[in-house]
Amino acid sequence: MNAAPPHLEDELLEQPKVLLVDDDEVNLLLTAVALRGRGFEITEARSGREALALMAAMSPDMIVLDAMMPELDGFETCKLLREKPGLESTPVLMLTGLDDDASISLAYQVGATDFFVKSTQWSLLAGRLRYLLRSSRTRIELERSKARLARAQDLARMGSFEWHAGGGFHLAAEALRVFSRGPHEGLDFIGVMRMVPHEERALFLRLLRDVMAHNSVLVTDLTVTLLDGRQRVVHIEAEPEFNELGNANGYTGVMQDVTDRRHAEDRIRQLAHFDALTGLPNRRQLIWRVERAIEQARKGGHEVGLLLIDLDRFKIINDTLGHAAGDELLVEVGRRLRGCVRHSDQVMEGMLETIGGRSHRTLEAVGRLGGDEFVALLPEVAGESDAERVADRVLEALREPIFLSGQECFVTASIGIALFPRDGQTMAELLRNSDVAMYAVKAQGRNASAIYTPQLDGSGRKKLELESALHKALERGEIVLHYQPKVDVRGARMVGAEALMRWKRDGKLIPPGDFIPMAEETGLIVPLSEWALKEAARQAKVWQLNFGFADSIAVNLPSRMFERSDLVEHIHQCVSAYGVPHRAIQLEITENNLMKDLQNVIPSLHRLNEVGVEISIDDFGTGYSSLAYLTTLPISEVKIDRTFVRDLGITPQSSAVVTAIIALARAMGLRVIAEGVETMRQMDVLHRLGCSLMQGFLFSKPLPPEEVELWLAQTVLPRKAPWIARASADPIAGLEFNPSDAQRPTGGIR
Repeated sequence: MNAAPPHLEDELLEQPKVLLVDDDEVNLLLTAVALRGRGFEITEARSGREALALMAAMSPDMIVLDAMMPELDGFETCKLLREKPGLESTPVLMLTGLDDDASISLAYQVGATDFFVKSTQWSLLAGRLRYLLRSSRTRIELERSKARLARAQDLARMGSFEWHAGGGFHLAAEALRVFSRGPHEGLDFIGVMRMVPHEERALFLRLLRDVMAHNSVLVTDLTVTLLDGRQRVVHIEAEPEFNELGNANGYTGVMQDVTDRRHAEDRIRQLAHFDALTGLPNRRQLIWRVERAIEQARKGGHEVGLLLIDLDRFKIINDTLGHAAGDELLVEVGRRLRGCVRHSDQVMEGMLETIGGRSHRTLEAVGRLGGDEFVALLPEVAGESDAERVADRVLEALREPIFLSGQECFVTASIGIALFPRDGQTMAELLRNSDVAMYAVKAQGRNASAIYTPQLDGSGRKKLELESALHKALERGEIVLHYQPKVDVRGARMVGAEALMRWKRDGKLIPPGDFIPMAEETGLIVPLSEWALKEAARQAKVWQLNFGFADSIAVNLPSRMFERSDLVEHIHQCVSAYGVPHRAIQLEITENNLMKDLQNVIPSLHRLNEVGVEISIDDFGTGYSSLAYLTTLPISEVKIDRTFVRDLGITPQSSAVVTAIIALARAMGLRVIAEGVETMRQMDVLHRLGCSLMQGFLFSKPLPPEEVELWLAQTVLPRKAPWIARASADPIAGLEFNPSDAQRPTGGIR
């Protein structure tokens, strides 16, 4: 498709506005008519002064001036027009009858764009005007583009430069601004090089010589120091230029101030690779460093040490003093750990290969793995002794007190050590095995270090497997309750039972000491306790139907269960589901657990007491707090701890403590039951001291529920047990005061 003629393009766009100035009325009229007929919008002026006056109110696209006019001729008028703001680039065509060189030169001197000899060739005049208009618009657009480019370069802090063989080095005005220089200030290549630090200058000149020798592209960053002392980073890109013979004769390129971008990149890199709180390398950076250290160790045939450092009891400080103090502690610990190794922050991805021989040693650092766990990487060690020395330095650095919120605090650490290649071939293996060693330290008392051994891994793996299996034990039906009877030796009857949790795994019973602490640590104790309450209520109903059981089954509850706002509702649902009264369930809570969280426990205890659920204090006498809680809490029973029962009849101190507990309970109207009774001697002493409610292996070990019924039928009812005859023959039995006697029914099995 052919392009439209130039004049048609202009007409499609707009009607060009022309100011026509001529003192000759005839010429003015003829020229105006001819141009209007050819698509121009004409404004007429009959003198230079009239033209200047009209310019205050209009902005023509071009001006046509008659050169020879009275008073103010065309030359003087053109000169005055050029002095007005905004008219510096407006096309001016001089109409003249003169064709001498002097007139032409004068026309250009006063600012005329072109000249045209007066004639009746109107088409030729119109064509000349359209050409001037196109040229003017092209020039204006070029100037605008140049201005936009200059503005863009200014905003981007960018400018161009040239270097030609024999022609020297030249910086554009925008490039001079990169160096904080004005457009008229000279700056040659030597001046630029003087701004570059000496050590970086030598590297740049070496790079420049190599680039020029191969006629290749130059891309690099330079650090420069400006006249005011500020340091800036300048990015340089340049390409070679070639002459018509194909020989390189110079370079052209751009330079840009990328300081802000470099700082932003450094900040992003810092956030990506370093912990925001402590400033130490984070998990991602640690993984990279360890992997690089292992690569170098494989090549060099040396060992790598990995120390996993876990703070002891950090949660206590965090919970007691608050998270702000905890963060402050982590920052100080990070600072101390950093001083224990040859720490380097400067090694980043892609930099290691450029550092040179033994560069792997720069990988050495302490990083924060997360929470209160830190890792020390030793990229080259001679053996265990090197790693142990660093561990000792860490432990020593943490011995000094740390002041948090005006409080003096002490923090210790447990450190697990693993070595490549002996203890693992990858970062994951080294970290796992150092973790096993660290947990071994915690199990042995903390504040020490241990080197990984396969024996530690065996016990750790067993614990991990046990924890994993415990998560599924409840849904698999592996958790069961065994019941240890509570007996009244005076009446030879069962007066209740304690439900004790057992884990039946692969046909074997796992002792509670092997899984209850783990359940408490992982939080599984809560669903286990909820299940125990429901199962105890179910069993109470079964015994009620089988042999008229009307006492309570005691369930041990951790203190965290009392934090539940729906504990009363849960127990109500349990007993309601099986149609037994609330008193069928008794709750046992240890004295230490009670005192740890007393304020949170009190409201729940009162609500439970109101619905008829009795509370028993287990391990009574071993607590570390005041006994004043006995006067304020709705407690029905106290259990004398087995540590006092064990030495009864052997040491007078045990008898004194038990006597005091019994006297205190009598004074407050509480039942007293002794647990851990294993011998006749212990039973006799307790009976003489006035305690007839007992529990222990002397009477029965914890049994499955169906065996409890057999024990009742085969031992208690026939009165065949030795303890029954012994208690019945005791002449002091009738002296024991039991406030529950008036409430408890008597019966054969009971």
